[in-house]
Amino acid sequence: MTSIEENRQIALRKLFGASNLPLPRGITSVCSAHPLVIEAALRRATAEGRAVLIEATCNQVNQEGGYTGMRPADFRRFIEGIAAEVGYPAERIILGGDHLGPNPWRKLPAEEAMTRAEAMVAAYVEAGFEKLHLDTSMGCAGEPVALADELTAARAARLAKVAEDAAKRSNRRPPVYIIGTEVPPPGGATHALEEIEITRADAALKTLAVHRSSFAAAGVAAAMERVIGIVVQPGVEFGNANVALYRPERAGNLVSALDDMPGLLFEAHSTDYQPTEALSALVDGGFAILKVGPGLTFALREALYGLDAIADVLAGAASHTGLAATMEAIMLDQPTHWAGHYSGSPEEQRLQRHFSYSDRIRYYWPDARAAAAVDAVFDRLQGDIPETLISQYLARLYPDVVSKRIVPRARGLCLAAIDTVLAPYSAATAAR
Repeated sequence: MTSIEENRQIALRKLFGASNLPLPRGITSVCSAHPLVIEAALRRATAEGRAVLIEATCNQVNQEGGYTGMRPADFRRFIEGIAAEVGYPAERIILGGDHLGPNPWRKLPAEEAMTRAEAMVAAYVEAGFEKLHLDTSMGCAGEPVALADELTAARAARLAKVAEDAAKRSNRRPPVYIIGTEVPPPGGATHALEEIEITRADAALKTLAVHRSSFAAAGVAAAMERVIGIVVQPGVEFGNANVALYRPERAGNLVSALDDMPGLLFEAHSTDYQPTEALSALVDGGFAILKVGPGLTFALREALYGLDAIADVLAGAASHTGLAATMEAIMLDQPTHWAGHYSGSPEEQRLQRHFSYSDRIRYYWPDARAAAAVDAVFDRLQGDIPETLISQYLARLYPDVVSKRIVPRARGLCLAAIDTVLAPYSAATAAR
């Protein structure tokens, strides 16, 4: 057995805790709060008899509500409610917190931002989240954009101390941790991608060393034994208009660092839009946790826009206000979630609002106007949808519809579109 395989088994066993489910090669981290995405993930996990890892990000869910309006305990109830509807056992759900640190408050002075981050971490642990990605790599007000490894590690240890204390106080199983100092930005890059700089092996080893030292100094050396992985950059990223694909030959030096990291794996962020062979190669290289988020809602948006077009064809006329027009009005009315991420001419920004790989439109689906517009699309499409229109407007689903693997109903087609994104992750991470 190679060191990568040994490390994977040790780390995943810690992640799975008391679960007696067989260990896969890796696990997909579903980073989304959209109910249809969660339902699709739980339905796939049910069919495969596998555990499911669902993560909330610091901006999405925190003690102040985040952009979803949910606190960690609310998110847990939300996920378990969908699981009950699907018939998926709640005890097989692993909840994680992604990018937990000062990011939501990084425009504030560091101490104030860290105090709020501490409250967030405590709320996640008290709500029963068992996997925490501690991300303190970004600078706060008056600080550099990227911080020195030693400061990043000291702040991560400070949050780990809060998490350990919260677990004891609430009688929860102590969480497992993901650490890192070279963390890709949440939600993808905001610039055109050229050549992605891969984390050096010595930098990854230094990350581990400085965190071990900082955890000991903070009095939480025992928590370091529950660090199961490190976030590094393997050359994988997506921007608004292009995707940097994984090239294993470029990451060989980084992968070799795992030989000197007993019991640890790598966690790969921004794996959205990677083809199946790239995902499998990532797992082969020790990237046993594959995070995906915008790619799932990108597929959902494609399906919803396609269904809206189908509804217009069947009606013989365009709807009074189509779904895309509604979403455009909402995004222009509330530009907070996209204005700092999309650039170019007004026309280029309009295209990005709807079709960017970074999928900033996902922030707007919880809006009441958006929800009503989606319901209107479903209401206009009662009964089976003609296969020929699915071929025209939902081409990625056509083969499964023709072969009768998917019933051509609107809501089910949305779930199926999301599942086409999840399927390659299942193939890449399944036990062999």
